[in-house]
Amino acid sequence: MSGFRAILIAGPTASGKSAAALELAGTLNGVVINADSKQVYRDLRVLSARPCAEEEARVPHALYGFVPSADAYSVGRWLEDVGGAVSDAEAQGKTPIITGGTGLYFKALLEGLSPVPDIPEAVRAHWRETAGETSAEALHAMLQDCDPEMAGQLRPSDPQRIVRALEVLDATGRSLAQWQKEAGAPVLREAETARFFITRPREELYARINARFDAMLSSGAVEEVEALAAQKLDPDLPVMRAHGVKPLMGLLSGSFTQKEAIERVKTDTRRYAKRQETWAKSNMISWNRIEKKESESFASNIFSFIDV
Repeated sequence: MSGFRAILIAGPTASGKSAAALELAGTLNGVVINADSKQVYRDLRVLSARPCAEEEARVPHALYGFVPSADAYSVGRWLEDVGGAVSDAEAQGKTPIITGGTGLYFKALLEGLSPVPDIPEAVRAHWRETAGETSAEALHAMLQDCDPEMAGQLRPSDPQRIVRALEVLDATGRSLAQWQKEAGAPVLREAETARFFITRPREELYARINARFDAMLSSGAVEEVEALAAQKLDPDLPVMRAHGVKPLMGLLSGSFTQKEAIERVKTDTRRYAKRQETWAKSNMISWNRIEKKESESFASNIFSFIDV
């Protein structure tokens, strides 16, 4: 395969990444390795659009559905896990095909991860409590006062990353922006990989997002969220921020009608897809961009780029 160690497939949600990876793995004796921060969770098969059991049986898959919901799984842990998954695939003579929609996972894979020290639990608890009592905009203003460099990199409407920046500054005395300039060793180097960002015309992508969520509802998405709610987890855990979880919990509690919950999920997911596209344009400049054509599969387009 032209000397590449791995194939990387990114793209917005519902673009068809998993189907492309499955087709490639079947042809190239590959292992499909997950790079999606929500598909790692055991209790989130439906809402995360994880490959079904039949698909997982067709070719080997790794790093799917193996993390308990109570775990605050992170990009650092994924980087350790993906390194092992790539090594295991290579030891078996298989091609690693890494696919998902989490851009930061791919960035860490190819550039390494900043060596930010562990944050003491007392500091985490303080900022979680502060976030619960303060608007995202006010948190951003606090960050702007003490760390304008990092504040300039974050959206005022992104409380999760703002709180992360505040707790790192509090615990280490250094801006997260400074830590991010000290990246560690990458698992894979760009020259060792064939990289593809797949996409579709916006209206087609949005229609796929809407249709996919309708299918999720028919496949037990509400029941999945009901089981998640029964665990009484910390609402700040990553699994609780998966698209669909909060609106469907609102449906279960009576805060939303079914129509309101469905529209909220579809709107949030469409906005997320748009952010994924925007992020890729700034951070995946060297990737091969492939837009779906009516008569061709993404995999057939990818084959045209690599020597098999």
